[in-house]
Amino acid sequence: MSNLLSIADLSRKEIERFLDRAESFAEVSGREIKKVPTLRGRRVLNLFYEASTRTRSSFELAAKTLSAEVINFAASGSSVEKGESLKDTVQTMSAYDPAAIVIRHPHAGAAALVAGWTSAAVINAGDGKREHPTQALLDVYTLRRRLGALDGAKIWIVGDVMHSRVARSNIIAFQAMGAEVTVCGPPTLIPRGVEALGCSVAYSLDGVSDADVIYSLRMQNERMTESYIPSLREYARCFQIDGRRLTPRQILMHPGPVNRGVELSAEVIDSPQAVITEQVKAGVVVRMAVLYELLAGSGPSAITPDPSQPSVASERQPA
Repeated sequence: MSNLLSIADLSRKEIERFLDRAESFAEVSGREIKKVPTLRGRRVLNLFYEASTRTRSSFELAAKTLSAEVINFAASGSSVEKGESLKDTVQTMSAYDPAAIVIRHPHAGAAALVAGWTSAAVINAGDGKREHPTQALLDVYTLRRRLGALDGAKIWIVGDVMHSRVARSNIIAFQAMGAEVTVCGPPTLIPRGVEALGCSVAYSLDGVSDADVIYSLRMQNERMTESYIPSLREYARCFQIDGRRLTPRQILMHPGPVNRGVELSAEVIDSPQAVITEQVKAGVVVRMAVLYELLAGSGPSAITPDPSQPSVASERQPA
């Protein structure tokens, strides 16, 4: 595999290989010195045309933990503001000989275009409303640590499915791992024909108590060109996950950033059922695994065990 453009390109076995590799890197996170020499001398370019906190910072940490050099590019303040095209930017930055380009772009299919313009490995960090494959991998990783396996798990994805690249990638990934997926939201925020991905559709939270996992999405206001709901207050009344709707046995997830008081109430964000912080932590080791698998091959990992440090991988929580 030379690129990671879509979660749909991965089989269950390939997804599990990424997750297993992430588990091996989790041990590094427990060390006092969080560094392995795997990608020493390689360069990773973070090419971000949209704002990002979690994805960009975790890719940077992942690359640096693997001892790679990191070049961070943001469209704001660059020649993009002078009219430079994506292709010209990629070709310019490719002159620095990056081993990998991590691309986030507002247009669907941008990552695939970049892959045709460079010899570097290309990782899709979000392309418009289409996909976010590494988010799907870290979400599966987080759930696997909690549940042990996703086979038969009932997962509800609730909120603005229409504009969410996370929703599309997660529907594919969760089902590949054996879960049953239901998407839920106002009819105006459920894409027409989404059932073709194999998921079920609900237009109210009446059946959400049957879910093992509730995955809440934020309103993607920056992608909306018209009004999709009467008001945020009305949306929260019908679709907010709060203490009345979240049961003690359920797991609560969110890709961030969270709009407190809209899709989630403050009480559930800070509840024991929420694994939002675990998702953020998983981002680093999963993206380390992606960089490793694309750049260092499928051979044994260049991790030197440190017997003086506890293994994070051994700290899985029971279901």
